[in-house]
Amino acid sequence: MESLEGRVFVVTGGGSGIGRCVALRLAELGAAVAIAGRRAEKLDAVAAEVAAHGGQALAVPTDVRQPDQVDALVGRALDRFGQVDGLVNNAAGNFVVPAEKLSANGWRAVVDIVLNGTWYCTSAVGRALIESGRPGAILSVVATYAWIGHPGTVHSAAAKAGVVTMTRTLAAEWARYGIRLNCIAPGPTTTDGAGAALWATPEDHARVLSSVPAARFAEPAEIADLCGLLLSDRAGYVTGEVLTADGGQSLGRQFYGPPLNAPVPTV
Repeated sequence: MESLEGRVFVVTGGGSGIGRCVALRLAELGAAVAIAGRRAEKLDAVAAEVAAHGGQALAVPTDVRQPDQVDALVGRALDRFGQVDGLVNNAAGNFVVPAEKLSANGWRAVVDIVLNGTWYCTSAVGRALIESGRPGAILSVVATYAWIGHPGTVHSAAAKAGVVTMTRTLAAEWARYGIRLNCIAPGPTTTDGAGAALWATPEDHARVLSSVPAARFAEPAEIADLCGLLLSDRAGYVTGEVLTADGGQSLGRQFYGPPLNAPVPTV
């Protein structure tokens, strides 16, 4: 079992979904967590959950698109806990739209959160780690369409591809400081945010489900468990990698033959 006893992590997008489960899991493993997001009431609720289970949490309303707010987030974590040992970049924004109908504002909104926000947070935590001389671990949540592409998500795919390349670049550049950087690429996960943005109708839900060879969606707690592993010393020699946890969805892109989830014909 991995342990994060005595460590402090910042978790963005921590008020719901995967981010909430990550914050709870890291606290369960012994870490203190600074939870960031734009809705104070949700952050406070997660912080209360952590405290109810004996953990330490700090809720900091933050817009990751604003570098000054990100710097203040890291500053508050340092003031409260005396150190920062890593980061989970989970804040995201997405919606499905044909590329020819994507507005400049729509493009900017997603790229500002996913790519720019991830950089602002990574830079702030990375600088804090380097200045303190502490090793650390930074993990960013991406998606497999960052490298395989996906119609209708050109803004998000481009932004997340940037996050993957940024992660690999910094993994090489910051290894001398003992800082590891990795990504995790979940498949369809049972969260309200993703459901509303990517499979809003029963028909959409069924179509997405049919694309997963494992024939189910991930649970947020499953993804949180993997985050805990990648941030722990058990993954101490892993850096610059992307762990895909998508039930085989990215492997099951099929153009010929019957659908993978169709009944197997008898012979």
